[in-house]
Amino acid sequence: MSLFISDAMAAAAPAAAQPGIEGMLFPLAILAFFYFLFLRPQAKRAKEKKQMISAMTKGVEVVTTGGILGKVVDLDDNFVKLEVGDNTFIQVQRHSIETMMPKGTYKAITKKSN
Repeated sequence: MSLFISDAMAAAAPAAAQPGIEGMLFPLAILAFFYFLFLRPQAKRAKEKKQMISAMTKGVEVVTTGGILGKVVDLDDNFVKLEVGDNTFIQVQRHSIETMMPKGTYKAITKKSN
């Protein structure tokens, strides 16, 4: 019986060779592809939005994430008070401001609705 076991051990296949740099090239290429396609542009947009929010001042016309157009009347570290109509004000969190609009957009839109 022990004779058969030693024969089986002797007939075992040799261990597979470890992949070299060629084996790692494809996974590294996929990681680089995802970095340049997804992570880098997202970080760039986040940086631009952070700069926009920090540069916001009174009188700037903005659009919120929810699509509300308004004019900045007052702001502090966390909140922004927007005028969205004649004597109609709302307060939103500062990070919910999505974009700054060109000067005169708010006036043109409110003029059309009257």
